[in-house]
Amino acid sequence: MEITKAIIPVAGLGTRLLPTTKAIPKEMLPVGRYPIIHHVVEELIGAGLSRLLFVTSRAKLAIENHFDDYSELMLHLELDGSEMKEVSRFDYRKRGVEFFFTRQQVPLGQTKPLGTGDAVAAAENFTDGAPFVVAFGDSIIRSAEPAPLLRRMIASHLAHDSACTIAVYEVPPELTHHYGIVVPVPAEAGATDCQLAGILEKPAPDLAPSRLAVSARYVFGPQIFDAIRAIPPSPSGEIYLTDAILHLIRQGQMVRALRLTPGEQRCDIGNHRAYFQTFIDYALADPQLGPELLAYLRQVLSRCPGAGGQTAP
Repeated sequence: MEITKAIIPVAGLGTRLLPTTKAIPKEMLPVGRYPIIHHVVEELIGAGLSRLLFVTSRAKLAIENHFDDYSELMLHLELDGSEMKEVSRFDYRKRGVEFFFTRQQVPLGQTKPLGTGDAVAAAENFTDGAPFVVAFGDSIIRSAEPAPLLRRMIASHLAHDSACTIAVYEVPPELTHHYGIVVPVPAEAGATDCQLAGILEKPAPDLAPSRLAVSARYVFGPQIFDAIRAIPPSPSGEIYLTDAILHLIRQGQMVRALRLTPGEQRCDIGNHRAYFQTFIDYALADPQLGPELLAYLRQVLSRCPGAGGQTAP
């Protein structure tokens, strides 16, 4: 079986990045030369996924525009060969990629969407009973590996006939309360690809059963939709994907976790510090301007107190 469909939830409000996100979706913030969401889409395409559904909101039209047909733009531009090559990457039709969009509804009386589980549930008809990938639009997986994370996740999911496969990575103990934390079965606790006995949403450090944090990438079977319908909303009224995954585990379904390798890095652009760091990482890796930027940063650091230089006047 081949998995070709992916769901990209992008309906979140981006409140932790205000005021930067007051007028622009967080997924459209630039990271190097491209917006965050562009990196996510290229990751999915690189894993062989070609039918991509954005679960969006009325405030996210910029995302639809970004992936629209660029033929009109190119007709109005005089570009040299290198620039034309960059713009031509947006010709997804020639690359065999299709985009779809649906809105995550906000119920009457509510001020925001009902959480990650509700976002995935909005895509049930799109998946048509087949396994699919979920990739959150505000997280990038940087990889120097020849076999990208999602390809390994899909292979594991199909080989074990799993209901859910989750990407995870190790975080410091003091940060477990920021993430969903998985519980491997004891016999597979140290394995790169392991079965799960549980999952907790943002446990305090003294209550965290492991340091393996969910990494915003999933492969699901159609069983997830019944699980989402079976769980009650949280006290805040949201329907958490974590709770639905825990329901699968309690129902005896196969749920597994796959660790990021040392050559893979999750870039979670959820706050300004993480965004600044990610932008710098990608800008420094730019083949044309990276060395020039590095030289500039060294100049700046040389003028900073405590960095061995003098304070700039």
